[in-house]
Amino acid sequence: MGNLVTPNTIQRLQTALYEKAKREPNYRFYSLYDKIYRPDILGFAYRSARANRGAPGVDGETFADIEARGVDEWLGVLAKELREETYKPGPVRRVLIPKPNGKMRPLGIPNLKDRVIQTAAVLVLGSIFEADLAEEQYAYRSGKKAITAVETVQCLMNRDRYLQIVDTDLSGYFDVIPHDKLIKAVVRRVLDGKVIHLIKMWLKAPVVEQDKSSGTNNKVTQDNNDVGTPQGAVISPLLSNIYMREFIVAWKGTGCEKKYGGKVVNYADDLVICCKRDAKGALEDMKGLMEGLGLMVNEEKTKTCVMPGDEFSFLVF
Repeated sequence: MGNLVTPNTIQRLQTALYEKAKREPNYRFYSLYDKIYRPDILGFAYRSARANRGAPGVDGETFADIEARGVDEWLGVLAKELREETYKPGPVRRVLIPKPNGKMRPLGIPNLKDRVIQTAAVLVLGSIFEADLAEEQYAYRSGKKAITAVETVQCLMNRDRYLQIVDTDLSGYFDVIPHDKLIKAVVRRVLDGKVIHLIKMWLKAPVVEQDKSSGTNNKVTQDNNDVGTPQGAVISPLLSNIYMREFIVAWKGTGCEKKYGGKVVNYADDLVICCKRDAKGALEDMKGLMEGLGLMVNEEKTKTCVMPGDEFSFLVF
């Protein structure tokens, strides 16, 4: 949560959840919903969202508006809505931001209320799923960085001689994650129906972008959707990691790791497989597993390489 120090009360809860999940990999958690609106968790979630700043959502509410009204009062209303189960997320405002390659990337901006509640949910759920995430996953995790993923690939090639590479490009990973399969991956660990309902509401929130003809945020571009988790939503990094874990588990569980000597290195939607042998076979099996998860491999950009000699890029390093 940025540079803020997580309060001791929250750290104790997170530690207990993590240790339980690590100790009992088949345990399914329930009675989590009330933790999300605990005053210490909602308060820290607000401070975290405030520290990250960011633009207002569709409703136009800013942090200055909240502070003028009174943060405690505002958080009290949020807690009441959650406790009484009247909370409903607002639409997500979509903006386009430039990528280094000149293309545009869609970014979803939820209302501040939704950002704070999603942050509270991540504070509670994150430790459970952190216990399950594969060592091959480097994104959005404490103590792991993009450069560490790059160094792992370099080490696999230079020291361990994994010289056949599957350079994988997934088409719009965040935009095509199937909701039904994602929820199944969450329910594998979380049986609290109220928490699942929250996640489903966030996934189903309409996406609104500016209508250029009127200059207002009133053009609904996505409604009642069955796929995707908006980049920019606080909950999205956790959900994307949960779903990518499904591929890594399948890669190992179907024997592909042993068959090809294929080590996966993953950062968000970036993925390479460093192989000892038969990278072309590994590519075909990877495509089959991705298709089974409802994910699309970009055929034009995905390739195999033999090192040294060929070239590929990973995380633009």
